[in-house]
Amino acid sequence: MIAPRKPRQPEEQVVLVTGASVGLGLAIARRLLSERHERGYRLVLTARESSLPRFAENGVSEEEGVWIRALDVTDADQRLAVVDEINRRLGGVDVLINNAGVAYRSCVEHVTEPERLHQMNINFRSPIELARAVLPGMRAKRRGKIVNISSVGGMMAMPTMSVYSASKFALEGASEALYYELKPWNVSVTLIQPGFMRSDAFEKVPYTIMSARASGDCADPYHEHYFHMEAFIGKAMNRALATPDSVARKVAAVLRSRSPPLRVYGSADAVAFAWLRGLLPRRVYTWILYRNLPRVREWAKRA
Repeated sequence: MIAPRKPRQPEEQVVLVTGASVGLGLAIARRLLSERHERGYRLVLTARESSLPRFAENGVSEEEGVWIRALDVTDADQRLAVVDEINRRLGGVDVLINNAGVAYRSCVEHVTEPERLHQMNINFRSPIELARAVLPGMRAKRRGKIVNISSVGGMMAMPTMSVYSASKFALEGASEALYYELKPWNVSVTLIQPGFMRSDAFEKVPYTIMSARASGDCADPYHEHYFHMEAFIGKAMNRALATPDSVARKVAAVLRSRSPPLRVYGSADAVAFAWLRGLLPRRVYTWILYRNLPRVREWAKRA
């Protein structure tokens, strides 16, 4: 009698997720938690020290194969400490999901240099530094995945979100270079590009100091920019089909893929914008986007 073949055990993968206590990061954490036994994931879920209580509030706790660690992605010592602990105790990071991020709502004139650098530090410099920290281990194993959460704001810019788009454009450029650099070692790099998601996230987007004043001052030259764009984006998010969970499912699919692509569109509007940008001459594309800005003819009335 031939003995029945034992089911193949999933290959263990250590997955590090940043900004995992809220929003899209929490949706990603929950999705991976639901799949971890089937897929053999060991999860390291991180957030800033002040945000750690949110894990318990949302029913996520440490258990066998699940770590929760404090990590401010802008703190070099904390980045290296978390990666070093994973290297020592778990044999290194197999999948890095760079989700932590922030978005300032501001026109270019209303962003100071410290605010601009803070935005770039969180959304661009810190994910790249984390990638640099885990790459020696991935190259040694000749396998690994880096998943960077980008945005439609990384393929097109919107008024009043200038510095956010700048940070995502930078992340897109560096990630594309990494894609080519790491492919010889079987290490993949994927950008997830969500568009509008149905959530209250936009209500929590902070203003810069100057943009907060301008948005509340009807006499400010940029007041109409903020007033109409805030209403437009809020409406778009409330009507969006995509949700944090639907985007998290796309992230999970990348982890399951043997050869994931460089870019994954996270929502239908992301597909539409990419299609328009590829199909139309750039001059026509920007003209269409400008003409469709909400009540744009009123924007310079107070200039």
